[in-house]
Amino acid sequence: MRLIEVITDCGHIDTLQGLAEQYQLLDFWTSECKQTERCSVRLLVQPENQQTVLDAVQSIIGSSDDSRVVVLPVEATIPYLSEGEEKKQAIALTRSREELYQKIIAGIKLDNTFFWLVILSTIVASIGLLADSVSVVIGAMVIAPLLGPNLALAFAFSLGDKNLIWQSLKTNFVGLSVALVISIAIGYFWPLNFDSRELMTRANVGYDGVILALISGAAAVLSLAAGAANSLVGVMVAVALLPPAATLGLMLGAAKIELAIGAGLLLAINIVCVNLSARLAFMFKGIKPRTWFEKTKAKQSGIVSVIFWLLSLAFLIIFMHFWRQTL
Repeated sequence: MRLIEVITDCGHIDTLQGLAEQYQLLDFWTSECKQTERCSVRLLVQPENQQTVLDAVQSIIGSSDDSRVVVLPVEATIPYLSEGEEKKQAIALTRSREELYQKIIAGIKLDNTFFWLVILSTIVASIGLLADSVSVVIGAMVIAPLLGPNLALAFAFSLGDKNLIWQSLKTNFVGLSVALVISIAIGYFWPLNFDSRELMTRANVGYDGVILALISGAAAVLSLAAGAANSLVGVMVAVALLPPAATLGLMLGAAKIELAIGAGLLLAINIVCVNLSARLAFMFKGIKPRTWFEKTKAKQSGIVSVIFWLLSLAFLIIFMHFWRQTL
């Protein structure tokens, strides 16, 4: 359930009230309105049609500089929702497209926090891999910020947003590059422990890893859309990108090229699978732009992205098949 507050001029009140009646919203009220001032209109929206109402509100107020729309989460309301309304709220998308956008762009900012999280998580992961410590590796998975840019890339293709696509790619590239540089340095100066199961399992990949990455990418989108932070942490552990990236760097630093190929293959498959399944999950959840023109562009970019990720996955699986035969 969301409370949509529209701050606009008085001329839009009647239209917004008609919108509330059309969609049979839970409640509608306005502040005192004077012709020369802006007023506040509040719409209490059911979860199943919050995106539709939000799009309609944006169409009504247009791109007016004097208007603003604020979306607020509602934890509870009195009187309580009926049993049927509670069931609808449980199965509906709890975050609108705009809320997802704000959440996603927060995870791809190239600021000091992002760099330090990559640096620290890479060091922690490398120590855990070399010490064969499951708990330390899991800790690195949780603090690593590398899953966010991949979800942002899938979201950007869903909206056909070129700026967000390039920002996601840049953040992905920078994050992986920093992780590789640090892990290569550690692998060069620190003797590797080839008896470490945590290290050696990241230098190999099988078909089960492909299935896990596909499922986890879709689960990440569902968790993000529902606002389930605890579930998203579990996904970060299941399809962590940092351990194979750190393993790749460690193996390159130690000049173990064959093992580095295995780790690089695992990393590539995880990235491709997460992006493919996340893109399909966003499509399933109905995430798309508001206007017809934007929808047309998004459809084209979405088809191209799905085909690209499918071809990439097919190539990686074929390469993995032949590479495993050489072991």
